[in-house]
Formats: sequence, C-alpha cells, structure tokens
Amino acid sequence: MNYVARGEASLDISDGELDGLFSEALATALKDVGDPRPVLILPPDSTRLHSRAGQLCDIAVRELLNQGENRVGAVMPALGTHRPMGERELKVMFPNTPPSLFRAHDWRHDVVELGRIDASWVEKAFGSFSPVFSMDWPAEVNKCLRDGGYSLIISMGQVVPHEVIGMSGHVKNIFIGAGGAESIHKSHFLGASYGLENLMGHADTPVRALLDEAYRRFEHLLPPVLHVLTVLGPRSPGEARASGRAPGSLALRGFFAGFGRDCFERAAKLSRSINIEVLEKPIHRAVVFLDPQEYKSTWLGNKAIYRTRMAMADNGELTILAPALDRFGEDPEIDRLIRKYGYRPAPEIIMAAAENRDLAASLGAAAHLIHGSSEGRFRIRYCPGNGLSRKEIESVGYEWGDINEYSELLERGLPRGWWVKRPGEERIFCITNPALGLWAEKAKFKEPAAK
Repeated sequence: MNYVARGEASLDISDGELDGLFSEALATALKDVGDPRPVLILPPDSTRLHSRAGQLCDIAVRELLNQGENRVGAVMPALGTHRPMGERELKVMFPNTPPSLFRAHDWRHDVVELGRIDASWVEKAFGSFSPVFSMDWPAEVNKCLRDGGYSLIISMGQVVPHEVIGMSGHVKNIFIGAGGAESIHKSHFLGASYGLENLMGHADTPVRALLDEAYRRFEHLLPPVLHVLTVLGPRSPGEARASGRAPGSLALRGFFAGFGRDCFERAAKLSRSINIEVLEKPIHRAVVFLDPQEYKSTWLGNKAIYRTRMAMADNGELTILAPALDRFGEDPEIDRLIRKYGYRPAPEIIMAAAENRDLAASLGAAAHLIHGSSEGRFRIRYCPGNGLSRKEIESVGYEWGDINEYSELLERGLPRGWWVKRPGEERIFCITNPALGLWAEKAKFKEPAAK
C-alpha cells in the first residue's frame, strides 16, 4: 500500500512540501495500523547525511510527540557495521530530535535470529556465482525490533546504486542496517562473490531476493514496517539559479512511503534514471573528493572505488582526496583484518577466506577487500590528511598521494564531471559525492547474469 509516490527526474521537492507529504502519510499509516503502542524510528546514519532522513526523522518525532510523550519508543540509526554516531553528528543530522530518544545498534551483541534461509535456497539463488563454500543465511535483527513492544517501525532510507545489494533501501535497512554480524558478513560476501559489476544499479539481484525471502518468511515476528524512501539528484546550473542554490547541490527528486515493496520499486526506477551516469568511453584519470564530515575510513571512503570501477579504463588512474581519513575499518577488528590482508583481487581474497579462520569469521571484511580492489586493472592513489601515514596507505595495497598537491583545486571547489587543468592536457573526471551515484562505461554496464 502506497501513501506517497511522488517522483520525477525534474522535481525539486521543497522542505515544506516534504513536511506536508510525510505528515499526512504518517497520520494515515498510524490510523490504519490502529495500535497505540510506541513507534520505533529506523533512519540511516550520517553516511547518508544528505538523504533528507534527518528532516524526516524530526518530522516523525514531532508528529508522534503531538500524540503523547510515550508514542516515540526510540530512534535507532541503522548503523550496520558503522561506528555509533557521536553527539555532534546526531545534532547535525537530527537537529530537532531530543538526544534522549536515540539508542545505538550493536551489530555484534544486540541481535536476535528470526530464522534461517537454508543453504540449498541460497545456492539456487546465486547459481554458479556461489562462493567456494556453501552457506545458509540467518535473518538477524536488533532484538528491539522483535521484542521491543513497538506498534510500528518507520524505516527511512535513500535509494541509490549499492555495491552489496544493487540498489539500497527497503528491507536492507532491517536485515543489514539493523542486522547482526553473521547476516551482514554472509550477505556482503555472497554479493562480492557474485560480483559488484553484476549487482550495482539493479533492483532485482540475488542479495535482494535473499532479504525479500527472509522478510516474506519472518515478517510475522516483527511490527508492520512503513518504508519511507528518498531519491536525490544534483541540480543543473539552470535549476540552481532558479532555486537560489549552488550548482550541483542536491534536489529531492522523489519521495515514496508505504507498506510493501511497490514503493521501493518506484524509487529504484527513478534512482536508476538519475543516479547512474553511463559513459560512452572509459575514464583514464579520475579525482574523487571525500567529504570530511562523512568519510574518515576506507571502509566508507572506498565508495570512490566501487562506484567508479566500471567506468575506469585499464591502466587508468583513480586519485582519492580524503582529508579526514584516519583509519581503515570502522571497528578495531575489521581495521586489523584490512591491515593484515590488504585490498586484493577477488580470487585471492576468496581463497584467503577459505584458508584463514580470522577472515572466514569476518566475511563482510573479506567482501570489503574485494570491493576496494581495482582487480589489477587501474591504479588507486589515496591522498589522506595527517590521519594515516604513507607507510600505512601503501601497506594495504594502494599508492600514496600528497593531498597538498591538490590544495588549489580544493580551495576553489572540485568541479563536477570532465575538467582540464590546462589547455592541451588530459581530461580529468571529477566526482564530489561518490555516495550519490554510479559511473560506468557503456560496454561494462550489463544486466546481471541469468540465475
């Protein structure tokens, strides 16, 4: 059931319109559910700072508090494997939500298993792309989703091309964002084994089918889930002038809310049309900037790699400007594994996971190592600030670059798209927000292999 399905590539939904659309949809959903118990709000974390989920969370809290102080049970950012948000991060993203409402998701210790998808189902779904060893899959969620006594879960997210599942959002927020170690590790490794080139930009993938099947089997164990989804795209220069915003600033192109899968399908279709840039020719030189508010680890910052991998030319050069980079993993154990094994091509990492207990016990880290590799096709140069040394960068398989060489470019603002430093020099492709989209050479952007 859809309550809102508003989306077009040319839309620029204002804050006021978004407030009105969501307030009305939420009121109708609460009436339809008809259960006065508290509500759990499940927004993304600060890695989706620009998703408008912060505004939506503030609206939901305001509307629920208007019905009584006990109507908001908790706000739990869907961290997945990310670090809990700090006080300042929460205030920036959710300025009007009382700090006392937040609780952190602990993906290693605070989960329950709803049931398991058997290995034969998994093997059939992934076909010849199954990893070197067979596995079943547990449907794990934070225990408060099942046992918290909530009448409704409001699950918020931005739909955008995604390296693990194809397109982000919907039940991914439940089983990955609020999931457990085993479910996250296995789903990420299954996706990496299948190949991100076969996944990214597609709404129907084996990983998506796995999560959909888990929800079909076990949704009776959870409260109803209201999916609230956004799609964003950069403003053109003309749109920017008309709106008084900066060129390239993000416009809200679509807003979708409802129960069931249809809202996701509509959002994914819109995102696919505006968040994927298919290029006629490959990119030989690219520069990607990682916003210091969002990217402090390669675990997050490697979006710069896997969102461009299908666009990069063989023997090309990808330079990543990461002024706030100070670690590899988002937690100490994953950071240790990244330092130990490094970013290497998929066959090497799959074999390492089969032969080493520590990597086999952290298959999500193994998947990340695959995603962060160029598969030997092109050079990757990381330019950190002072948080990581040249020795550390080179120890995990990347080249080191001096970010000070790009100070002039950063001071005046990295351009979007093709840019030439001086007449006659090679063109450089510039990206300022790798989380927003997917860039691919036309010859490499193909439908997933038949299952």
